Amino acid sequence: MNHRFRFALGVFAMTLVQGVIAACSDSTTQTNPVVAPQPTAPFGGGVNPFTQPMGAMGQPMPNMPPGVAPGPANAAPPMPDTPTLTQGGMMAMQQGTGAYVTGDLEGARNFYRQATQSDPLSAHAFHALGVVEERLRDLNAEASYQRAIALSPKFEPAIIAYSLLLIRRNKFSDAERFLTEKRAALGRSAAITATLAEVKSLQKDTGSAQRLAQEALKINPDYRPAMVIIARDHYRNRRLDLALYALTAILDGFGDENPARDKDNPEAFLLRGLILREQGQRVAAMDQFRKVVQRRPDFVEARAQLATMLLEAGNAQEALMLLEGAVKYEQYSTPIHLGLGDTYRLLGRYADAKREFEWVVTREPALPQIHYNLALLYLFAPSIPGMTPKQQVAEAIKELKRFQEIRRKSDRDDSEELLQRAKLKEGELTAAAQAETPAPLPAGGDAGVGEGGVAMPPGMPVMADGGIDDGGQPGPMMPPPGMPPGSPTGTVPGMPPGAPPGQPIPTNQPQPGPVPAPTAPPDQPNPQPTGAPPPGPAPMPAPTSTNQAPF
Repeated sequence: MNHRFRFALGVFAMTLVQGVIAACSDSTTQTNPVVAPQPTAPFGGGVNPFTQPMGAMGQPMPNMPPGVAPGPANAAPPMPDTPTLTQGGMMAMQQGTGAYVTGDLEGARNFYRQATQSDPLSAHAFHALGVVEERLRDLNAEASYQRAIALSPKFEPAIIAYSLLLIRRNKFSDAERFLTEKRAALGRSAAITATLAEVKSLQKDTGSAQRLAQEALKINPDYRPAMVIIARDHYRNRRLDLALYALTAILDGFGDENPARDKDNPEAFLLRGLILREQGQRVAAMDQFRKVVQRRPDFVEARAQLATMLLEAGNAQEALMLLEGAVKYEQYSTPIHLGLGDTYRLLGRYADAKREFEWVVTREPALPQIHYNLALLYLFAPSIPGMTPKQQVAEAIKELKRFQEIRRKSDRDDSEELLQRAKLKEGELTAAAQAETPAPLPAGGDAGVGEGGVAMPPGMPVMADGGIDDGGQPGPMMPPPGMPPGSPTGTVPGMPPGAPPGQPIPTNQPQPGPVPAPTAPPDQPNPQPTGAPPPGPAPMPAPTSTNQAPF
């Protein structure tokens, strides 16, 4: 693998890991989908174009609507004070969940809105609506969560979702205060206590995080999210052995007496995959990521991790399918669009790549990586619709210079090497264009122009009137086709003596010899007048070949 390609993907993988370390979760969701994979140019790379996560570090992925991933790990706790949905509201909720699973978030939002209109007192409907609104970056998500909490003050999924929304907005203090108040009001709640542990972990207070997570397990020994929080806090603080031990307890167990606590937990699979990858166990890591995607199609970060490894292995086509699925759930994520564009570029879909990059640059023009990726597209794409090769290389130079202006000066990259390569290519295109331009005619009348105004090749003697120059004297003659170089002037093999110069007999025609003078039959007088000179050779026939002498 090209060393620059390997370096770039390695940097990107580190970025993904750092995002997961900072990510958080709740009782009904998974960790933060931080960034998209970094495919680099086949000829150059050296920089990770996805150094920023989807949002601020520590933002978790939004919750999932009820019914998306049934099972003990994601099942909602009892929901008191929540009226039962009507038949119309239940049907709209089911349709919304079906749309969500296929990635149709707009359709899901419409169905969940119908559910809230059909059952305006349902906390379920408003919580589901808030989940999809948050995915779509709809500012109404906060109001939907607050409405669900107001309708059902003990509805834990909405309480946790609202807390995590505050965290994603970097309002850690507000989230901690809200959870502390709810914990005091509701008493012993494993879900609220575990979410508070996640907040402490993100605030680098690992001692409080571990204590609160253990407290949540004392409240409910079967509360799986608290187990994942313990493993994730170990991982964030680089206690990898302890993290793996906790993950083994969750996914595998320790024999019949200690069975697996949650063998299908997607968050646990993700964490173990990250550790295995870090340890160089690539096949095992990819297997963990695949299990996540199979269980949670909306788990964007797992898709990004798996796509990264597939690109490292040269499988851009499968990586593309993962990223195209990811963008359905994160429609407004610049890192996902950036990775998708670069994958299109590697697959030779240059128009699609340009579309994705332009989407990113209109939203984050100060992102250094978008200018680097655009430079790669313009420099290495054989052709881009609507652009000439010279326009492409000019844009590549402009984008590389822009990247160098706004990048971090401490970063090491190959942009200078790419810039020199672009300038060299620009010089080659300029030289090629100049070579194709016809040379101007030399001054001095018709010099260099043959009969009919046709330009003659450089160095060719120009003659008229069968080789007679302007002074009336025979000029130098060029050998006709088929004549050996160095033949004496006026002597052409196969030509009768006395033939006018400049009229060679084509080599592909029969060569006539001298024609004898006609004689009268013996019984008739000779028709030639008395005293007439003896007949000479017959005139040469006009040549029929298209091969002409070069003069």
